[in-house]
Amino acid sequence: MNLTRFINPKENQVIKQRGLLASLLLVLIVGLVACGGDGPAPTATSEPPARPTATPEPQAVTLTDDVGNTVEIEGAVERVVSLAPSHTETLYALGLGDRVVGATEYCNYPPEVADKPKVGGFADVDLEMVVGLEPDLVLATSLHMAEVVPALQERGITVFVADPQTVAGTLETILAIGQITGHEEAAETLAAQMQARIDTVQEKIKDAPRPKVFWELGPELYTAGPGSFINDLIVMAGGENVAADADSPWPQLTVETIILKNPDVIVLADHNYGQTSEMVAERPGWEDINAVKEGNVVEITDDDIVSRPGPRIVEGLEFLAKAFHPDLFE
Repeated sequence: MNLTRFINPKENQVIKQRGLLASLLLVLIVGLVACGGDGPAPTATSEPPARPTATPEPQAVTLTDDVGNTVEIEGAVERVVSLAPSHTETLYALGLGDRVVGATEYCNYPPEVADKPKVGGFADVDLEMVVGLEPDLVLATSLHMAEVVPALQERGITVFVADPQTVAGTLETILAIGQITGHEEAAETLAAQMQARIDTVQEKIKDAPRPKVFWELGPELYTAGPGSFINDLIVMAGGENVAADADSPWPQLTVETIILKNPDVIVLADHNYGQTSEMVAERPGWEDINAVKEGNVVEITDDDIVSRPGPRIVEGLEFLAKAFHPDLFE
């Protein structure tokens, strides 16, 4: 993600005008002194007239988003529509909740976002509603590239696409959102705080053996493979993904494959389909898997902290690191 900035040409014009005004004022003062010998001398309490102060204009910002689009913002960003829960969480974490004028029906954190107008889901964005909200900026993901982004751009709406696939990419996205909204300092502070917590986890697990992890995403036994955000999270938390050798980011494994892989930890990452550790233990053939025998079936009740690449991802990382290495986080 390429981040560059340039100064508005109007600022140079203001500087030149100030220089000309100062020169004219100096000539006028010299002329009055030379010709005004008979006039009253200025008193000690005389004050020169105050010069008008020019109001600085917002600096223009140009960024390249995650799909290679060059995005330009020339003024202050006062109205934002978010098309992803992670972007919404980032905006609120940067203190920009009052500028969010629209969000998706999946945007449920922080609780205050419940009062914002809902523009649809991921695939069914109400384009006319978005346009009617008159946003200065729409934050989208690559899921919106096929139809939503082009349609909004055709209507003159500025769209920034951010779709991080790693934890490091999440920090970069936070910095980019901070820059494009004029809140760089807040973004840098947030990213630094997150990085410090990440570093603490990494330091604790650096010499620990890595347990094999199966990440269960539903009854069809889909999981996270290489190139996925979750795979990066598993590795950073000190685990070894049993699907790391799969040929896609979201592969489907067979029961036989899972039993053969014999994971040390099973993570039930989708609480919506109602599986529990007790139910996993009752599955035929699973009783011999190390994770079941050792009681290491982990239930994530708030899966948003491990599925949204936003500010709370460090909470997910810390949760997983403790689940994988409980002795190191007592």
